[in-house]
Amino acid sequence: MMDFETYLNDFIDRCIKEDIGDGDHTSLSCIPADATGRAQLIIKEDGVLAGVEVAKKVFEHLDKDFKVEQLLNDGARVKKGDIAFRVSGRTQTLLLAERLVLNIMQHMSGIATQTAKYVEKLKGLKTNVIDTRKTTPGMRLLDKMAVKIGGGGNHRIGLFDMILLKDNHVDFAGGIDKAILRAKDYLKKTGKDLKIEIEVRNFDELEQVLKVGGVDRIMLDNFTPKNTREAVKRIAGKYETESSGGITIDTLRDYAECGVDFISVGALTHHVGSLDMSLKAY
Repeated sequence: MMDFETYLNDFIDRCIKEDIGDGDHTSLSCIPADATGRAQLIIKEDGVLAGVEVAKKVFEHLDKDFKVEQLLNDGARVKKGDIAFRVSGRTQTLLLAERLVLNIMQHMSGIATQTAKYVEKLKGLKTNVIDTRKTTPGMRLLDKMAVKIGGGGNHRIGLFDMILLKDNHVDFAGGIDKAILRAKDYLKKTGKDLKIEIEVRNFDELEQVLKVGGVDRIMLDNFTPKNTREAVKRIAGKYETESSGGITIDTLRDYAECGVDFISVGALTHHVGSLDMSLKAY
């Protein structure tokens, strides 16, 4: 996995190439090459701000002479009419950056705002809400950054930083015992230091996992709150616990009150609306 700086630079390059083609002919046709201008990022909807630091990287990437006056930080609770930052520089480049900056910040702020609502539901409980791999293709690190800005936590980043034995892995491996033992053997042979999590669909599978052992976390998939409470009792602190599958913001606290350590929610990063904002000349 590349470092974040390299990832971000590559991401910005791809986005600009996608947008600019052989040139921004609108700006080239009506804006002098040496013209300078300034704009401000205006919030048009209440929520949680995210993507300011990424936006600054976009401006820096396109033109190191851009000057950014940051007024609000990532994670700030914002309301309609707030100004997040002001930026000045070459007008043609400012217009080139406009849509990319807005796309990133509106998307990330939408995720952060959504996550904050889930986090608020868990107030006073030990349970942490975490994301999944249900992210926007090509934007996973930004999606997951936005979840953290909103107060949530990250599950694994991808397939490389954790072993997560889900139902298909178990079925293809020939059962829970084989899946766990092969995973442990793989880590031993490769020398990799990765946590092992396994998904269980019912109490029979849970008992099999408890018998085999050797995992770090057990995911309770599509359990009811009643069954989740019983499962947590059976696991009794031996392993971390995670609830997943069909959990909504309305049922979130019911599951958390069962004592699980984590609740993973795909809805933090998909089916999320953007937070309305605009970048306007002033």
